[in-house]
Amino acid sequence: MDFLYLGKIVNTHGIKGEIRILSDFKYKEQVFKKGNSIYIGKDKIKEVLNSYRVHKNYDMVTLEGINDINDVLKYKGMNVYIDRNEYKFEGIIYEDLIGMKVLSDSKEIGVIEEVLNSSAHPIIKLDNGVMIPFIDEFILNVDLAKKEVKVKLIDGLM
Repeated sequence: MDFLYLGKIVNTHGIKGEIRILSDFKYKEQVFKKGNSIYIGKDKIKEVLNSYRVHKNYDMVTLEGINDINDVLKYKGMNVYIDRNEYKFEGIIYEDLIGMKVLSDSKEIGVIEEVLNSSAHPIIKLDNGVMIPFIDEFILNVDLAKKEVKVKLIDGLM
């Protein structure tokens, strides 16, 4: 299986086993559907989604066969993953960018450490602290095979 980070279980909600997931995943509408599988924690424990709703900034889910808070408390604080092979996503998945080299004029300027979601557009954060907006004006090319992102820098960005 090819696991892809979806988010983190930050808490439970109510007494009937609902869990609160914090996720910035771009394709949530495809993933959070009844009957789809998620994988929880380091051991990638497979669970099947029973229901989904949005509450404030959280994705609220219940799991098949679980209707008691005591059965989901063990998952609190754990990361949630999906199996990439179960989905077909259009476009770039931001989580794939993590670990890629960033090049400007064929010179490596850093490695992507995180992709931040702002209200305007995504921002790639490099291991040296540099942040670059993930928009056409700065991103020239993304080569998934070579694991490289070519960027155009402007004065003051570095």
